[in-house]
Amino acid sequence: MLLLNYLGKIGTKTPLKAAATFSVGWNTFACSESLEKPLNWLLFNYYLTTCLQSSVNKHRHMFVKQIDMDHVMKAKSIREFDKRFTSVMFGYQTIDDYYTDASPNHRLKSVGIPVLCLNSVDDVFSPSHAIPIETAKQNPNVALVLTSYGGHIGFLEGIWPRQSTYMDRVFKQFVQAMVEHGHELSNM
Repeated sequence: MLLLNYLGKIGTKTPLKAAATFSVGWNTFACSESLEKPLNWLLFNYYLTTCLQSSVNKHRHMFVKQIDMDHVMKAKSIREFDKRFTSVMFGYQTIDDYYTDASPNHRLKSVGIPVLCLNSVDDVFSPSHAIPIETAKQNPNVALVLTSYGGHIGFLEGIWPRQSTYMDRVFKQFVQAMVEHGHELSNM
């Protein structure tokens, strides 16, 4: 998300020649909604929220003047954590302002270098209805690859997955193509 937001803001003025992303959460609102469904909340959201709380609690003394840390530690979801900590920490007026700014879907049209984006339509962290397929089609710099299965950065293959994954192979091919043919793309 950070990389795509950067590329969307900077356009062609980046020193990067190409980039690749995997399992991007394209729309933070949709990601939060998906993670708040009962089973996803139980399997992912609650655990990740407690991990976030644990991370910031270690450095609690650094935040107490700016943030009500007791309130942060009572968050029961990532959205509540973001509302109480992340959006405040980074100076956003509301969580909606933060989530809008964090969502790379509206910046994809401005990406100015070749970017490979691999997502799975069964990723609960990035629901398929929020993947900006039409926007990606309009930007010749964007290769949006969607798989039916893969979950969130899984992309395992075979009955007994080992070693290299689909994600590894796609990334290797993309890097090889950029090294061997990147100059051709920049001349287009």
